Amino acid sequence: MKHILLLEDDQALGRGIAMALETPNCAVICSGTLGQAAEHLADQRFELLILDINLPDGSGLDLLRQVRAGGDATPVILLTANDLELEEVTGLEAGADDYITKPFSLAVLRARVNAQLRRSAPMASPVVTAGPFAFDFERMDFRRDGVAVELSKTEQKLLRVLVESRGHAVSRATLVDRVWTDGAEFVEENALSVTVKRLRGKLEADPSKPEYLKTVYGIGYTWAVKL
Repeated sequence: MKHILLLEDDQALGRGIAMALETPNCAVICSGTLGQAAEHLADQRFELLILDINLPDGSGLDLLRQVRAGGDATPVILLTANDLELEEVTGLEAGADDYITKPFSLAVLRARVNAQLRRSAPMASPVVTAGPFAFDFERMDFRRDGVAVELSKTEQKLLRVLVESRGHAVSRATLVDRVWTDGAEFVEENALSVTVKRLRGKLEADPSKPEYLKTVYGIGYTWAVKL
């Protein structure tokens, strides 16, 4: 669940913005004053702040500066009724990520909000988990039931191709092309079969009855999806 803090003293506008942005996976917390917004920030973490500049008890710019001074990099969108270039420059230099002038389309606001949420979303974990396995191809760390498994570079390449296509058969020709590339002119005919056998020996509980690295007869191999 993502949380957005909306600082807007116009209650009707605030309700409209909240209705436009709220989804089953996104909640909007509304504040009408700087004081209320500061309390919400102290209580929980937000994925995005939408701050009106002109408020009864100050300016959203003041809150923005406080947030940035504390080292908080949460994305911030500023709202203002003043279509002044100087104010926009001031807001962006204070650390705002976007700036929207009233009146604005809720559809445009929603699009800009979604853009900020996408940019701030954490990157997907490079670790692939499958059954008892955890494979981190970037760090070359491969584990079964938490125990490290040493794989050769060729075995890593083959495993990566299969895992990235898990649930789908990959032809022998494609595997040879993807694993033994780098300009190699000649590849031993049984190189793939030998590497598959070695990989099964290291990863499967019973290599003679593989549960994961399966043969697809007449095609090639697949990394089975276990439900």
